[in-house]
Amino acid sequence: MARTVSDMTTIALAATEGMLHFELGMACEVFVRDPTGLADPWYDLVVCGPGPVGIGRFRMDPDDGLDRLVRADTVIIPAVEDIDTELPAELIDAVRAAHAAGARMVSLCTGAFVLAAAGVLDGLRATTHWAHTEALAARYPRVRVDPDVLYVDNGNVLASAGKAAAIDLCLHLIRRDHGSTVANAVARRLVVPPHRAGGQAQFVTTPVPARDDHPLGNLLPWAMERLDRPLTVEDLARQANMSSRNLARHFRSATGTTPLQWLSTQRIRRAQELLENTDKSIDLIAEAAGMGTATTLRRQFNRTVGVPPDAYRRTFRS
Repeated sequence: MARTVSDMTTIALAATEGMLHFELGMACEVFVRDPTGLADPWYDLVVCGPGPVGIGRFRMDPDDGLDRLVRADTVIIPAVEDIDTELPAELIDAVRAAHAAGARMVSLCTGAFVLAAAGVLDGLRATTHWAHTEALAARYPRVRVDPDVLYVDNGNVLASAGKAAAIDLCLHLIRRDHGSTVANAVARRLVVPPHRAGGQAQFVTTPVPARDDHPLGNLLPWAMERLDRPLTVEDLARQANMSSRNLARHFRSATGTTPLQWLSTQRIRRAQELLENTDKSIDLIAEAAGMGTATTLRRQFNRTVGVPPDAYRRTFRS
């Protein structure tokens, strides 16, 4: 039986020979403490392994054995360095047992190969680092590999793309468990954006330019300050001093999505923040988030977040 969100307190982080230190260390950094004091209870992170293991250039002494995975609420599998190396049988067995016991299963980067080998991803959408998506799909044909997303959430089974996308997924877990306010505070401590729109396709060959003179550099903050207004693509194009077609091209390149889809995502995020942090009515929040009416907000919020605004507020009210 799957556990409920309120039960997701114990995180077992697997650590075996041949794993990469970035994802493992990053997960420790994200989940080891609550920087806000708002989440109660916070997570209890346990590093589990067969004994002292080599993690990249480092040696690690796990807190407990791999058999601890079966008693965890959430199990995280970091990236494996070589996807062609045979995976430890005891790790696969422990992952399979934890999944059968109802743990929430999470893979970071090439950790998806571990979940796939254990049968956890059978019939589900999943992703991994863009350089290995074809190998994952070929080796495990029962897995529906999506090469264009930063992470996939199947409810009780989640998978991230490579490296920085692992941070995105960890923040997503915190957002699911404790709400946007806590997730945003963790993101600020890590000095990363709390949510990145678009997929990993944008990072395969052409990263988003980190320049002050990027065509969208001034436009996005301008739009964020005006989410309560009925902005159109033409309004954005006019502000950016470019054609609508040129704007769409820059948006797709920089965010992996369209201008209207980006606006819709930001409005949902604004509504979440207001639901968590204010006593405003649904009607006033709909106006402040640029959705016009409570009916429109409820429809879009439920479609995007998966629950009605009122239920979200009851769960994550600060």
